[in-house]
Amino acid sequence: MQLPHHCTLCPRACGADRAAGQRGFCGADDTLRVARAALHHWEEPCLSGDPDAATGSGTVFFSGCTLRCCYCQNYPISQGEVGKAITAERLADIFMQLQNGGAKNLNLVTASHYLPWVTEALDAARAAGFALPVVYNTGGYETVEAVRALAGYVDIWLTDYKYCDSTLAAQLSCAQDYPAVADAALREMLVQTGAPIYDADGYLQRGVIVRHLALPGHVADSRAVLQRLAALRAETGVEFIPSLMSQFTPFYKAAEHGLGRRITTYEYRQVIDEAVRLGLTDGYMQEKSSAREEYTPPFDLEGV
Repeated sequence: MQLPHHCTLCPRACGADRAAGQRGFCGADDTLRVARAALHHWEEPCLSGDPDAATGSGTVFFSGCTLRCCYCQNYPISQGEVGKAITAERLADIFMQLQNGGAKNLNLVTASHYLPWVTEALDAARAAGFALPVVYNTGGYETVEAVRALAGYVDIWLTDYKYCDSTLAAQLSCAQDYPAVADAALREMLVQTGAPIYDADGYLQRGVIVRHLALPGHVADSRAVLQRLAALRAETGVEFIPSLMSQFTPFYKAAEHGLGRRITTYEYRQVIDEAVRLGLTDGYMQEKSSAREEYTPPFDLEGV
């Protein structure tokens, strides 16, 4: 495994000498840190199945993040110091333990800044018999080069498409280039992975799920996002699974940025109506009651 001396793993291209232990914008240095590895029951049904079942999505939460979302529900690990230092060998063992524990897939959450460790661990796990579909759970802020580097490793892209408005992206996630970056990355994901493929039990085996979290007071941008998604579907000719989310809860520093409340039923209805108008209906739409804190797991180093 070769760590970068001038890190360009994410679109920030901050140039940190991580091989020498310098921290990048993401907060990561020359150490792999993981905050939780366990079965997760609150992803889309085609990934985690019945919430009451014994199985679920084998989810690994990595510490640090390339975005700075002021409303991040995982802020203790994305912006804080929560996490345990482990080796790539231990990460491969975790993958095998999740498979042996009944996971339907391996779900890697915000792993981009650890790409060298992840690919090494996947190679080792596969040599030991690992065979689950790999889900790459990302905020959508990925370079095209990173997406291409994961070809052959990732079966399912579970990606956000947060904003179309670059000013909003700068205000809420410190990433003015987010719309252009997410657009290019998603296009590459669609071309790489193709249309959704399911097994006999309805679990997704290959494909792209695109999430959009509707934010209070920003219905116009949500509509713009949906319009862009419909355009990408037409341009690439590749179907994907849209997932519209109403679960926004004012975590972390949300209130400081004008997001001190949950989305109203009227606002979310407008977003759903636009999705229906655009034909983005072959996917998931959350109930308004989904805005609950229980969907955020405890980052207690379980399974690490």
